[in-house]
Amino acid sequence: MKRQFTKEFKEQAVRLVREQKMTIAQVAKDLDIGESCLGKWVHASTHSNQLLSALSSDENQELKRLRKENHELRMEREILKKATAYFAKHLS
Repeated sequence: MKRQFTKEFKEQAVRLVREQKMTIAQVAKDLDIGESCLGKWVHASTHSNQLLSALSSDENQELKRLRKENHELRMEREILKKATAYFAKHLS
């Protein structure tokens, strides 16, 4: 089964690499995660920070609002998929 990590965990791991000047290899070993996984988080964070710094304050707020809305819609879709599967199973 694939391990799931919270957003906070990922942010903290990236923070260790950036602020504590630890290597990706050391942080990955300490946190028992793959180096490539952590490397992707660091890269994504760098890209995200560059994108956010290029946007105006209003654009940043809109981007955050849209990301939150997108997350909520994905969760709602998953609930509907599960409900559909449940009712299809029990009504047939």
